[in-house]
Amino acid sequence: MATADLLLHPVRMRILQALFDADPLTTAQLRDRLPDIAPATMYRHIAVLADAGVLEVVDEKRVRGTVERSYRVCPEQAVVDPAARRAMTREDHLRAYTTFAASLLTDFDRYLAHEDADPTSDGVVYRQAAVWLTEEEFAAMIEEIESAVLARVGQARDGDRIRHVISLVVVPDKPRTEHVPDADTGAGG
Repeated sequence: MATADLLLHPVRMRILQALFDADPLTTAQLRDRLPDIAPATMYRHIAVLADAGVLEVVDEKRVRGTVERSYRVCPEQAVVDPAARRAMTREDHLRAYTTFAASLLTDFDRYLAHEDADPTSDGVVYRQAAVWLTEEEFAAMIEEIESAVLARVGQARDGDRIRHVISLVVVPDKPRTEHVPDADTGAGG
């Protein structure tokens, strides 16, 4: 597993998002998907991810005197280690979340840049809901959501399937250490 600093860098996060559940891509193909990233920057961050074992080389071929590599994500390496997450400061979490939110905006902007983009017909969804759950109910809900998504990861890429990127953000209204007033008595702490 990787560290937060490694994975939550804005450029590296975008590279990983472009590769998640996609066919292996060369650096040139990644540059086509992420044209706003300078070539030198792209190569440098791919090298960092490959050296860390987050990306693996799945093919190499000679092209005009250079070696062209195709990369894919090693899913088990592309997550922040739980111990590293616990060690993150509030500022680290804010920076990580800001990077994540900015990458969502960039992805959405790239989608909308397609002349034929139609969010309603294409099934674009962005929703928010508030739910009141015990810790056990919350854990079960997260497990259900993750199971539903993971059950569909890796399905065959046939002519009828379109790649969708699913992002999950869960933010409590307040820290769990803060006492919530008892709904029955109206008493609070």
